[in-house]
Amino acid sequence: MANTTNGNLLEVTGLKMHFPYHTGSLWTKKKGYIYAVDGVDLSIKKGETLGLVGESGCGKSTTLRAVSQLYRPTAGSVLLKGQELTTATPTEVLKARKDMQIVFQDPYASLNPRMTTSDIVAEPLRIFTKARILSLSKTEIDERVEQLLERVGLSRFFKNRYPHEFSGGQRQRIGIARALALKPDLMLCDEPVSALDVSIQSQILNLFKDLQEEFGLTYLFIAHDLAVIQYISNRIAVMYLGVIVELSNSAELYQKPLHPYTQALLSAAPIPDPAVERKRQRIILTGDVPSPDKVRTSCYFYDRCSKRMDKCSKSIPRLRDAGSGHQVACYLYNDPE
Repeated sequence: MANTTNGNLLEVTGLKMHFPYHTGSLWTKKKGYIYAVDGVDLSIKKGETLGLVGESGCGKSTTLRAVSQLYRPTAGSVLLKGQELTTATPTEVLKARKDMQIVFQDPYASLNPRMTTSDIVAEPLRIFTKARILSLSKTEIDERVEQLLERVGLSRFFKNRYPHEFSGGQRQRIGIARALALKPDLMLCDEPVSALDVSIQSQILNLFKDLQEEFGLTYLFIAHDLAVIQYISNRIAVMYLGVIVELSNSAELYQKPLHPYTQALLSAAPIPDPAVERKRQRIILTGDVPSPDKVRTSCYFYDRCSKRMDKCSKSIPRLRDAGSGHQVACYLYNDPE
């Protein structure tokens, strides 16, 4: 597979994920769509971490699943190392997954309770060996499993234990070992620390950073915890109602948020310094999040924005550069075409 010419490991363009549903009785049945993801553009260079943040239900996890082809996107393009995945055959997608693995949110649900730790971590190696994408003997697989367990901070003597015998943090380490088994370039992390205690979160985040440095990994990292995203990410994309409303490097986004939604989101995050916290003004959003089953013809944040203008109700602002690579989808910083 050829690399993309601009150096991006992953390029996502116009990604949409619309889920159909039916309402009404048998005789008056009407079909509609939930617009979970409604036109997302993202790019990630090799070795960097792109954080994707937003409130629950905004489409973060759906975006990740559409990128990985667990969901087949309704529209858009997903290029991994120059290969288009949205039109790829199941065999081609399987081969591409060698370079792209997922760490799921809930370590209690993402591990098969009937499989030992060794079988869980070895499963992708066995699948790809059976598919003749890899050529590994049983001995080589067993050795690889022991190496992976020790690399994520677990003893090789745990390999015959079952998931219920581990703590939440240990289970997530098993999930990380499984994701590392195929030596991927890209890891898609779906809120991998949200189900863990705060003290364990820091350990897992440091593990992610160490693994990135050691193996040259690239992360698409999803979280709703702003402190987690700030710590782990080089760049951050802010998502609202299925679209990206702001994209910037981590330091600039936290120092100078541009979009009214980002400003409100950051104002809700606690600051450990009481003196700073007392002086800070909290931005309270009014109204409710619009229903995701409505086709939007205005700014996605229009209903809750205190800075809305007349033109915001007439067209949808697109993500554009506001200077120094800081992109924002807001008419306060760019005019409609």
